[in-house]
Amino acid sequence: MFTGIVEELGQITAVTSLPDDALRLTIRGPVVTADAEHGDSIAVNGVCLTVVEVTDGSFTADVMRETLNRSSLRGAAEGVSVNLERAVRVDARLGGHIVQGHVDGTGEVVSRTPSDNWEVVRFSLPSSLARYVVEKGSITVDGVSLTVTDVSDGSFGVSLIPTTLAATTLGSRQIGDTVNLEVDVLAKYVERLLDARGQA
Repeated sequence: MFTGIVEELGQITAVTSLPDDALRLTIRGPVVTADAEHGDSIAVNGVCLTVVEVTDGSFTADVMRETLNRSSLRGAAEGVSVNLERAVRVDARLGGHIVQGHVDGTGEVVSRTPSDNWEVVRFSLPSSLARYVVEKGSITVDGVSLTVTDVSDGSFGVSLIPTTLAATTLGSRQIGDTVNLEVDVLAKYVERLLDARGQA
């Protein structure tokens, strides 16, 4: 479980192909590896990955075909920056919102509108996820917990403060870039419960 508060910008230093269309990633991240051990969970651009090995401020993780099909990690390459967050501790403050690290789908950067104190960024929204996204609700974009400012047909907007722009990959995303999306899990549970009650 995560909160969508990125701890550091890491960098992919190696990508190795594995059998069955899987990949092994080596990622530089001194902050998140400071207390990491084999089997720990680290979110990489919002994707929950299991640590295989920790060495000198870097960790390796295997990414299976299902994850590659559903996320932007299918385009992983050496030198690419990624948002990193360790799994939240039970006694920690929930600074963002409840994030599972289970990417629901991907979107693209549609537009960027800068201003003096923030930047409005729009992302495309797959129709299969649209019902879970509401104005002033929460969404995770590349592992960053964000508040939705508006929703329109096929897209949604967020306002990014300077800290988010500087401390995450969202500051450098260009129009057309692919991002990982995870909708609020509470919305999915409510939908499932209402569906079950309607069938009872």
